[in-house]
Amino acid sequence: MSAALFIAQRFTAFVLACAVAVHLATILYAVRGGLTAADILSRTHGNIGFAVFYGVFVVAVAIHAPIGLRNILREWTPWRGATLDIALGLFSILLLVLGFRAVLAVFTA
Repeated sequence: MSAALFIAQRFTAFVLACAVAVHLATILYAVRGGLTAADILSRTHGNIGFAVFYGVFVVAVAIHAPIGLRNILREWTPWRGATLDIALGLFSILLLVLGFRAVLAVFTA
């Protein structure tokens, strides 16, 4: 793996660790507070902080996951070269599109 991919995966791992911790703490707070799905959506609707936080989360996932999957596929299969990189680039774009659709759906709900 190139140094750039190594650094990108390690950096996004740090971002994801922080984001997952905040996400889980928020879920625990909401559940213990007795918030319903409607309550949560009313709080996230139009909240730019929410959109930015989860937007960063989506970008980190879209970078981190394909790099890890690339390493796994290269280790466990004979798949190498440009076709692997293109497929994982498309996978990254798919993660971005689906992730931002989810963020937008909750932000505008």
